[in-house]
Amino acid sequence: MKYQHFPPPAHLQEYIHAIWTLELPADSQSSCSLRTFAEGMPGLIFQQVDNGSLYQNDQPLHDLFLYGPATTHARLHATGDLHITGIFLRPNALKTVFGLNAGLLADTCMDASELAVREHHSLPEQLVNCRSSTDRIGLLASWIKVQADKNHERRDNMIQYAVSAIAGSKGNVALKGLQIELQLSERTFERKFKEYIGISPKLFSRICRFQSSLQQLRANDFSKLSDIAFDHEYADQSHFIRTFKEFAGFSPLQYQQQPGGLIENLSTLLK
Repeated sequence: MKYQHFPPPAHLQEYIHAIWTLELPADSQSSCSLRTFAEGMPGLIFQQVDNGSLYQNDQPLHDLFLYGPATTHARLHATGDLHITGIFLRPNALKTVFGLNAGLLADTCMDASELAVREHHSLPEQLVNCRSSTDRIGLLASWIKVQADKNHERRDNMIQYAVSAIAGSKGNVALKGLQIELQLSERTFERKFKEYIGISPKLFSRICRFQSSLQQLRANDFSKLSDIAFDHEYADQSHFIRTFKEFAGFSPLQYQQQPGGLIENLSTLLK
Protein backbone atom coordinates (compact mmCIF):
# COMPACT_ATOMS: atom_id res chain seq x y z
CA MET A 1 0.00 0.00 0.00
CA LYS A 2 1.37 3.41 -0.99
CA TYR A 3 -0.03 6.71 0.19
CA GLN A 4 0.95 10.19 -0.95
CA HIS A 5 -0.28 13.58 0.17
CA PHE A 6 -0.15 16.77 -1.91
CA PRO A 7 -0.97 20.41 -1.16
CA PRO A 8 -3.63 22.01 -3.37
CA PRO A 9 -2.59 24.29 -6.21
CA ALA A 10 -2.27 27.84 -4.91
CA HIS A 11 -5.06 29.14 -7.14
CA LEU A 12 -7.47 26.49 -5.81
CA GLN A 13 -6.79 26.72 -2.07
CA GLU A 14 -10.12 28.47 -1.64
CA TYR A 15 -11.88 25.29 -2.77
CA ILE A 16 -9.46 22.43 -2.03
CA HIS A 17 -8.11 21.48 1.40
CA ALA A 18 -5.77 18.68 0.35
CA ILE A 19 -5.13 16.07 -2.34
CA TRP A 20 -4.12 12.47 -1.78
CA THR A 21 -3.50 9.23 -3.62
CA LEU A 22 -3.62 5.64 -2.43
CA GLU A 23 -2.38 2.60 -4.32
CA LEU A 24 -2.95 -1.04 -3.45
CA PRO A 25 -0.66 -3.77 -4.77
CA ALA A 26 -1.58 -5.62 -7.94
CA ASP A 27 -3.10 -8.56 -6.12
CA SER A 28 -6.81 -9.21 -6.55
CA GLN A 29 -6.85 -11.03 -3.22
CA SER A 30 -5.49 -8.09 -1.25
CA SER A 31 -7.83 -6.02 0.89
CA CYS A 32 -7.44 -2.82 2.85
CA SER A 33 -9.71 -1.50 5.58
CA LEU A 34 -10.52 2.19 5.63
CA ARG A 35 -12.45 3.72 8.49
CA THR A 36 -14.04 7.13 8.17
CA PHE A 37 -15.12 9.23 11.12
CA ALA A 38 -17.53 12.15 11.30
CA GLU A 39 -16.03 14.82 9.07
CA GLY A 40 -17.32 18.26 8.16
CA MET A 41 -15.71 18.35 4.72
CA PRO A 42 -17.01 16.98 1.44
CA GLY A 43 -14.75 15.43 -1.16
CA LEU A 44 -14.21 14.03 -4.62
CA ILE A 45 -12.76 10.58 -5.35
CA PHE A 46 -11.70 8.88 -8.55
CA GLN A 47 -10.89 5.19 -8.39
CA GLN A 48 -9.39 3.17 -11.19
CA VAL A 49 -11.12 -0.18 -10.88
CA ASP A 50 -9.66 -2.50 -13.50
CA ASN A 51 -9.18 -5.28 -10.97
CA GLY A 52 -10.66 -3.95 -7.77
CA SER A 53 -13.02 -1.47 -6.14
CA LEU A 54 -13.77 0.61 -3.10
CA TYR A 55 -16.80 -0.61 -1.14
CA GLN A 56 -19.02 0.83 1.56
CA ASN A 57 -21.44 -1.53 3.30
CA ASP A 58 -20.54 -4.16 0.69
CA GLN A 59 -21.73 -1.88 -2.12
CA PRO A 60 -19.17 -0.81 -4.77
CA LEU A 61 -18.74 2.94 -5.03
CA HIS A 62 -18.78 4.84 -8.32
CA ASP A 63 -15.57 5.29 -10.27
CA LEU A 64 -15.86 9.08 -9.88
CA PHE A 65 -17.99 10.37 -7.03
CA LEU A 66 -18.66 13.39 -4.87
CA TYR A 67 -19.52 12.85 -1.22
CA GLY A 68 -20.99 15.14 1.38
CA PRO A 69 -20.06 15.71 5.03
CA ALA A 70 -20.14 12.59 7.18
CA THR A 71 -21.96 12.86 10.50
CA THR A 72 -21.07 9.40 11.75
CA HIS A 73 -18.46 6.68 11.35
CA ALA A 74 -18.34 4.09 8.58
CA ARG A 75 -16.06 1.34 7.35
CA LEU A 76 -14.86 1.05 3.79
CA HIS A 77 -12.79 -1.67 2.23
CA ALA A 78 -10.81 -1.78 -0.96
CA THR A 79 -9.76 -4.79 -3.00
CA GLY A 80 -7.58 -5.59 -5.97
CA ASP A 81 -5.22 -3.50 -8.05
CA LEU A 82 -6.61 -0.14 -7.10
CA HIS A 83 -5.46 3.44 -7.65
CA ILE A 84 -7.41 6.10 -5.79
CA THR A 85 -7.10 9.86 -6.26
CA GLY A 86 -8.93 11.87 -3.61
CA ILE A 87 -9.58 15.55 -3.04
CA PHE A 88 -10.69 16.95 0.29
CA LEU A 89 -12.84 19.95 -0.57
CA ARG A 90 -13.53 22.97 1.58
CA PRO A 91 -16.78 22.72 3.60
CA ASN A 92 -18.78 24.96 1.24
CA ALA A 93 -17.39 23.61 -2.05
CA LEU A 94 -20.36 21.45 -3.04
CA LYS A 95 -22.38 24.65 -3.42
CA THR A 96 -19.74 27.17 -4.49
CA VAL A 97 -17.91 24.87 -6.93
CA PHE A 98 -20.59 22.49 -8.21
CA GLY A 99 -23.80 24.41 -7.53
CA LEU A 100 -25.21 21.55 -5.47
CA ASN A 101 -27.37 21.73 -2.36
CA ALA A 102 -24.93 20.24 0.15
CA GLY A 103 -27.78 19.18 2.41
CA LEU A 104 -28.78 16.53 -0.13
CA LEU A 105 -25.37 14.86 0.09
CA ALA A 106 -24.84 14.64 3.86
CA ASP A 107 -23.79 11.06 4.68
CA THR A 108 -24.08 9.97 1.07
CA CYS A 109 -22.45 10.35 -2.32
CA MET A 110 -23.37 10.86 -5.95
CA ASP A 111 -21.97 9.65 -9.24
CA ALA A 112 -19.95 12.64 -10.44
CA SER A 113 -19.55 11.11 -13.89
CA GLU A 114 -23.01 12.39 -14.85
CA LEU A 115 -22.05 15.93 -13.87
CA ALA A 116 -18.67 15.58 -15.59
CA VAL A 117 -20.22 14.23 -18.78
CA ARG A 118 -22.54 17.22 -19.01
CA GLU A 119 -19.75 19.73 -18.46
CA HIS A 120 -16.66 17.95 -19.77
CA HIS A 121 -17.76 14.99 -21.83
CA SER A 122 -14.40 13.21 -21.90
CA LEU A 123 -13.33 13.63 -18.27
CA PRO A 124 -14.00 10.06 -17.00
CA GLU A 125 -12.30 8.55 -20.04
CA GLN A 126 -9.36 10.94 -19.76
CA LEU A 127 -8.90 10.05 -16.09
CA VAL A 128 -8.71 6.35 -16.95
CA ASN A 129 -6.16 7.05 -19.66
CA CYS A 130 -3.87 9.22 -17.54
CA ARG A 131 -0.37 7.80 -17.26
CA SER A 132 0.32 8.98 -13.72
CA SER A 133 -1.28 10.23 -10.53
CA THR A 134 0.15 13.66 -11.27
CA ASP A 135 -1.72 13.77 -14.56
CA ARG A 136 -4.99 12.69 -12.88
CA ILE A 137 -4.59 15.33 -10.18
CA GLY A 138 -3.97 18.00 -12.79
CA LEU A 139 -7.00 16.95 -14.79
CA LEU A 140 -9.29 16.94 -11.74
CA ALA A 141 -7.92 20.30 -10.59
CA SER A 142 -8.60 21.81 -14.02
CA TRP A 143 -12.17 20.53 -13.93
CA ILE A 144 -12.71 21.96 -10.44
CA LYS A 145 -11.36 25.31 -11.61
CA VAL A 146 -13.83 25.36 -14.52
CA GLN A 147 -16.71 24.52 -12.19
CA ALA A 148 -15.66 27.13 -9.63
CA ASP A 149 -15.39 29.86 -12.27
CA LYS A 150 -18.83 28.98 -13.59
CA ASN A 151 -20.42 29.08 -10.13
CA HIS A 152 -18.48 31.97 -8.58
CA GLU A 153 -21.68 33.94 -8.02
CA ARG A 154 -22.92 31.24 -5.65
CA ARG A 155 -20.45 32.23 -2.95
CA ASP A 156 -21.94 33.38 0.33
CA ASN A 157 -19.48 35.45 2.36
CA MET A 158 -21.59 35.24 5.50
CA ILE A 159 -21.59 31.44 5.51
CA GLN A 160 -17.87 31.39 4.73
CA TYR A 161 -17.30 33.72 7.67
CA ALA A 162 -19.40 31.48 9.91
CA VAL A 163 -17.49 28.37 8.84
CA SER A 164 -14.15 30.07 9.49
CA ALA A 165 -15.30 31.28 12.90
CA ILE A 166 -16.55 27.83 13.94
CA ALA A 167 -13.49 25.97 12.66
CA GLY A 168 -11.10 28.57 14.07
CA SER A 169 -12.63 28.19 17.52
CA LYS A 170 -12.43 24.37 17.26
CA GLY A 171 -16.20 24.28 17.42
CA ASN A 172 -16.57 26.38 20.55
CA VAL A 173 -17.84 29.69 19.17
CA ALA A 174 -21.20 30.91 20.48
CA LEU A 175 -23.59 30.23 17.59
CA LYS A 176 -26.23 32.65 18.83
CA GLY A 177 -23.69 35.44 18.91
CA LEU A 178 -22.48 34.51 15.45
CA GLN A 179 -26.04 34.56 14.11
CA ILE A 180 -26.64 37.99 15.62
CA GLU A 181 -23.33 39.28 14.24
CA LEU A 182 -24.38 38.16 10.75
CA GLN A 183 -27.80 39.79 11.23
CA LEU A 184 -29.63 36.62 10.25
CA SER A 185 -32.65 35.03 11.85
CA GLU A 186 -32.06 31.64 13.42
CA ARG A 187 -34.13 29.93 10.72
CA THR A 188 -32.34 31.70 7.86
CA PHE A 189 -28.91 31.03 9.36
CA GLU A 190 -29.64 27.32 9.71
CA ARG A 191 -31.24 27.03 6.26
CA LYS A 192 -28.37 28.75 4.46
CA PHE A 193 -25.77 26.83 6.46
CA LYS A 194 -27.32 23.47 5.57
CA GLU A 195 -27.58 24.47 1.92
CA TYR A 196 -23.88 25.37 1.72
CA ILE A 197 -22.31 23.03 4.28
CA GLY A 198 -24.78 20.15 4.37
CA ILE A 199 -25.42 20.01 8.11
CA SER A 200 -26.61 22.36 10.83
CA PRO A 201 -24.25 24.89 12.46
CA LYS A 202 -24.57 23.05 15.78
CA LEU A 203 -23.63 19.68 14.30
CA PHE A 204 -20.78 21.22 12.31
CA SER A 205 -19.48 22.77 15.54
CA ARG A 206 -19.65 19.43 17.36
CA ILE A 207 -17.77 17.71 14.54
CA CYS A 208 -15.09 20.43 14.45
CA ARG A 209 -14.58 19.98 18.18
CA PHE A 210 -14.39 16.20 17.81
CA GLN A 211 -11.92 16.45 14.92
CA SER A 212 -9.69 18.80 16.90
CA SER A 213 -9.73 16.46 19.89
CA LEU A 214 -8.93 13.55 17.58
CA GLN A 215 -5.89 15.40 16.24
CA GLN A 216 -4.67 15.97 19.78
CA LEU A 217 -5.18 12.30 20.58
CA ARG A 218 -3.31 11.23 17.44
CA ALA A 219 -0.42 13.54 18.28
CA ASN A 220 -0.30 12.10 21.82
CA ASP A 221 -0.28 15.68 23.07
CA PHE A 222 -1.81 15.04 26.48
CA SER A 223 -1.07 13.42 29.82
CA LYS A 224 -4.56 12.08 30.47
CA LEU A 225 -7.86 12.09 28.62
CA SER A 226 -9.27 14.76 30.88
CA ASP A 227 -6.66 17.12 29.40
CA ILE A 228 -8.26 16.73 25.98
CA ALA A 229 -11.72 17.18 27.45
CA PHE A 230 -10.62 20.37 29.20
CA ASP A 231 -8.79 21.77 26.15
CA HIS A 232 -11.92 21.36 24.02
CA GLU A 233 -14.42 22.56 26.61
CA TYR A 234 -16.25 19.28 27.07
CA ALA A 235 -18.23 19.17 30.30
CA ASP A 236 -16.03 16.36 31.62
CA GLN A 237 -14.07 13.31 30.50
CA SER A 238 -17.21 11.17 30.24
CA HIS A 239 -18.79 13.70 27.90
CA PHE A 240 -15.69 13.62 25.70
CA ILE A 241 -15.66 9.81 25.58
CA ARG A 242 -19.38 9.63 24.70
CA THR A 243 -18.94 12.13 21.88
CA PHE A 244 -15.84 10.35 20.59
CA LYS A 245 -17.69 7.04 20.45
CA GLU A 246 -20.61 8.69 18.66
CA PHE A 247 -18.41 10.07 15.90
CA ALA A 248 -15.66 7.43 15.75
CA GLY A 249 -17.43 4.19 16.61
CA PHE A 250 -15.20 3.33 19.54
CA SER A 251 -13.67 4.96 22.61
CA PRO A 252 -10.42 6.96 22.67
CA LEU A 253 -8.70 4.03 24.39
CA GLN A 254 -9.91 1.59 21.74
CA TYR A 255 -8.72 4.01 19.08
CA GLN A 256 -5.23 4.05 20.59
CA GLN A 257 -5.20 0.25 20.65
CA GLN A 258 -5.86 -0.12 16.91
CA PRO A 259 -3.12 -2.02 15.06
CA GLY A 260 -0.62 0.24 13.34
CA GLY A 261 -1.22 -1.27 9.91
CA LEU A 262 -4.89 -0.30 9.81
CA ILE A 263 -5.89 2.94 8.15
CA GLU A 264 -8.36 3.65 10.87
CA ASN A 265 -9.44 7.09 9.81
CA LEU A 266 -9.06 7.96 6.18
CA SER A 267 -9.92 11.64 6.56
CA THR A 268 -7.62 12.53 9.47
CA LEU A 269 -4.79 10.35 8.19
CA LEU A 270 -4.80 12.04 4.82
CA LYS A 271 -5.03 15.64 5.99
